[in-house]
Amino acid sequence: MTDAKTLELEEFVEKMESYRGRHTELVTVLIPAEYNVNSVVRQLEGEKSTASNIKSRTTRNNVIEALEKIIRELKLGPQKYLKGIAIYCGNISLNEGQPDIQYFSIEPPQELKVRIYRCDQTFVIDPLKEMTQTTEIYGLLVIERKEATIGILEGTQIKVLQKMTSGVPGKIRAGGQCLSPETLVKNENGELIEIKDIRKRDKIRAVDFKANNVILTNVINKWENTKEEYVEILTQDKNLIKASLDHKFFLRKQGKTYETYASELKSGDILINNRLKYVRILNIRHKKEKINMIDIETEALNFFANNILVHNSSQRFHRVTEGLAKEFFRRVAEAMKDAFFDMPKLKGILIGGPIPTKEEFIEEGQLVTALRSKIIGVKDIGYADEHGLQLLVEASKDVLAEQEITKEKKILETFFNTLGKSRDKATYGEEKVKKALELGAVQILIISEKIPRVKSKEFIKIADEMGTEIHIVSTKTGEGEQFFNLSGIGAILRYAANLE
Repeated sequence: MTDAKTLELEEFVEKMESYRGRHTELVTVLIPAEYNVNSVVRQLEGEKSTASNIKSRTTRNNVIEALEKIIRELKLGPQKYLKGIAIYCGNISLNEGQPDIQYFSIEPPQELKVRIYRCDQTFVIDPLKEMTQTTEIYGLLVIERKEATIGILEGTQIKVLQKMTSGVPGKIRAGGQCLSPETLVKNENGELIEIKDIRKRDKIRAVDFKANNVILTNVINKWENTKEEYVEILTQDKNLIKASLDHKFFLRKQGKTYETYASELKSGDILINNRLKYVRILNIRHKKEKINMIDIETEALNFFANNILVHNSSQRFHRVTEGLAKEFFRRVAEAMKDAFFDMPKLKGILIGGPIPTKEEFIEEGQLVTALRSKIIGVKDIGYADEHGLQLLVEASKDVLAEQEITKEKKILETFFNTLGKSRDKATYGEEKVKKALELGAVQILIISEKIPRVKSKEFIKIADEMGTEIHIVSTKTGEGEQFFNLSGIGAILRYAANLE
């Protein structure tokens, strides 16, 4: 949906883009918002001296005349322009030897943020062209567990606002420490239960190392995993246990107890059994085959499995990293609040990242409700840096297009509903809309982009004089096509008016 000022700018840009100089004699001067014009005048006076060195007499004279014309105009205007000014001047004649030095300028609808002086065969129109794209701002976030980048999409420009890192370790052993599902543990009633049937808050047998006795400990977590290899450990008291390579056992060696991975155990090593006696490993076999396994965590950080004392510290490490990740999510959410909460032009927020990190952030990051409600797109992105922001915008083109279409649909639905329910508060067709405009009765003027520009400008001029809200709509939607077929010019009225 295009407003009247953007339409005027589009027409101006098309006009400037159409000019081609025969030589490098088209001068562009872009002055940013609130920039002191006298400084530009002094610069251009200096450029006149430089231009006097141009070898071609014709080109030299045309450039100097264009510079003098710009200087005269600037001296007549204000010292500063609220939103800046774009000036174009030069020889636009297509005929060699017949110069036609023309001056053009426009004060853009948005702040001009670049300062440019250039003398070339074409005018520099890209900064103005960007303004015709959109005036809306979208918040951007790409996040993974190690880093995040916050930015904005303004028009076609992506700007980085903040980069953050988490401190979460990059490599974590996946899956934790696991045992085969049929492994037996003893509950508080003395019953042997397969580990696959254990539930959170069940009490099972473990060791209090400080008191050196057997205790009951709470099961506080449980996971199911699949492993590609494992070990079978047979002890001298005929206990057999199947464990993942990263499961820790308590190894007794030289009068001390050590924590050791199953992958590092060997025949003859001494473990601890359920009677707190030392028991030797008779045999250990490595198996390379897929197996479903169970991992549990207890408050005591150990338990007896098939009468052998085992550890569960891997998931403690997992919990620590989870805590760091959640704290990082909260910091990112706070940074987003600082960046976006008071941004009046913010139309929506796009979030990207790997599965499932971005979803975890939305769920656990404690993003304020006002910003959560503005999330319009969540995309799978493999990067969390500046490149990730670019990929996020590219992946969200469908969402951004839908936002624009939604706005058009809303204004056209209002028009058609008013036309159907309160016929005296809406009208269409050139004659009736023009009469309503001249009476000052039009609240909203709607014009299809397919209406010839000469005709559009005629209606827009009257609407501007009357303080009427103006919307230019496309034909990308069914409503837009229907509106164009109705006449392409319509109005929602402030009050009922006699238009016959």
